[in-house]
Amino acid sequence: MVTTPRWRHAGRVALAVTLSLGASAGVATAHSGGLGGTGRDPIAVPMWLFLLTGGGVVGVSFLLASFVTDRRLIDAIHDWRRPLPTPGRLLRAAARLGALALLVAAVVVGYVGPGTGVRSLTILVVWVGWWGGYVATTYLVGNTWPTLNPFRTLAAPLPSLNRPYPDRLGAWPSVAGLLLLVWIEVMTPLADDPRLLATVLVAYTGVTLAGTVVVGEEAWFDRVDPLARAFRLYGYLAPLTVESGRLRLRLPGADLPETAFEGQDDVAFVVTLLFVTTYDGFVATGLWAGVARAVVGVGAPPTALYLGAYLAGAALFYLAYRASARFSRRGADTHLTATYLARRFAPALLPIAAGYHLAHNFSSVLVLAPTLSVVAAAPLSPPPSPPQLAGLPTWFGGLELACVLLGHLVAVWVAHATAYDVFPSRLQAVRSQYGVTAVMVGYTMLSLWIVAEPYVAPPFIAT
Repeated sequence: MVTTPRWRHAGRVALAVTLSLGASAGVATAHSGGLGGTGRDPIAVPMWLFLLTGGGVVGVSFLLASFVTDRRLIDAIHDWRRPLPTPGRLLRAAARLGALALLVAAVVVGYVGPGTGVRSLTILVVWVGWWGGYVATTYLVGNTWPTLNPFRTLAAPLPSLNRPYPDRLGAWPSVAGLLLLVWIEVMTPLADDPRLLATVLVAYTGVTLAGTVVVGEEAWFDRVDPLARAFRLYGYLAPLTVESGRLRLRLPGADLPETAFEGQDDVAFVVTLLFVTTYDGFVATGLWAGVARAVVGVGAPPTALYLGAYLAGAALFYLAYRASARFSRRGADTHLTATYLARRFAPALLPIAAGYHLAHNFSSVLVLAPTLSVVAAAPLSPPPSPPQLAGLPTWFGGLELACVLLGHLVAVWVAHATAYDVFPSRLQAVRSQYGVTAVMVGYTMLSLWIVAEPYVAPPFIAT
């Protein structure tokens, strides 16, 4: 039986997660907002009841999963595979060249093409076609980025100095790179300025090529490049995978329970990925707009406020997850360290990050995909005004909420299967999930609140 003090500690963990997310605010273009703004009908039930229901669904799913104690059944679910035809070299080469051509076109049109915002091919390709659409395929279908990556295509023929990569750095540069990319995004009008976005693409290409020349292609894309690492992790969730050179079909997230991260740098990257997927949505709420105006109104410099909140939010989010790992260790009463448990349960956060990414970009992709096709047909000609995202059908909002909940439900199952892979005792396996489940319940409620809130343009935005 779980004692009252442990439940109180679980509540503190959930509260810490909520506070960390609340602190993770900054000034943001919020690409969906920058692409026209979003609108949704208010929910028909009181917000508190809506949020409690969502958190309750996750809690109940944990209780239901706890009844699945047959290890052979769990293993059979995650070991299921079906072979599929593997694409030939010609098809892969054509896809690689197509991705490279699209990058070149986005840069060129960004400098010479007309229009701003969703009138620009560069903006639509990057934010709608790539960030909204393609990124979703890495966890819904399979990670094709190793084949399509245009930056790697450019780096492949270059000579390399093959300087030894410092092992002490681990994957921390990719964590810093991910934070830096999002910071650039939120502090500049990348969702509205094609020339600026093209410049960022050129700069990213230059840094990538320089890095591969110094430390080698494998080391750079494996441990430094944030995009390659994010898509590789999302690929663990996808139903398609490549094993021993063959394409295979599996159940979504089947490999996550047996995925063991090597160090805290990997854990930090997953937590940061989760943090930044929530970040754009949070800063586009009325609550943040009011807080930011009030703080800046008493004399605080906007940049210092946003940077401080951004870094503090990332740190608190990481510390909250580590606290849940320590609670899991106490609940399981195990000799395993909290650091080890943090590495083992971190993959369970990936379905949450994927679900929120899909919810955050779903409506933008559906509404603006026709505009992308029109602009792609005549990239240098001013297209007609694009449709606005305001007034989306109610079912759009319902699907966004469903994406959030589905991601959390998958995460609960992954955590359950992970616990049974780690602990020999069934009671230990169940108790070890208390900490991560408390995190998921708190995060579910916050995520649902963000998705259900009307879009509010972030104040003090860069223009």
